[in-house]
Amino acid sequence: MTSSTEPDQAKSNDQIQNENLTSATTNEKPDFGWSSYAERVNGRFAMIGFTSLLIIELISNDSFIHWAGFLN
Repeated sequence: MTSSTEPDQAKSNDQIQNENLTSATTNEKPDFGWSSYAERVNGRFAMIGFTSLLIIELISNDSFIHWAGFLN
């Protein structure tokens, strides 16, 4: 029987902290700026916004610009 404190099986504090900082969907760390993680999150929010815009137009039977009051 082996002990869990052997060097090949034990995790260092740095490894545990790095695992806690990664995303739920990738192994990347959340980061600001031009990172692939930030671009993925930005794309997901853009898809949510576009879908919301289409739903508003379908429900109101009017364009979003007119519904929002930009055109009278």
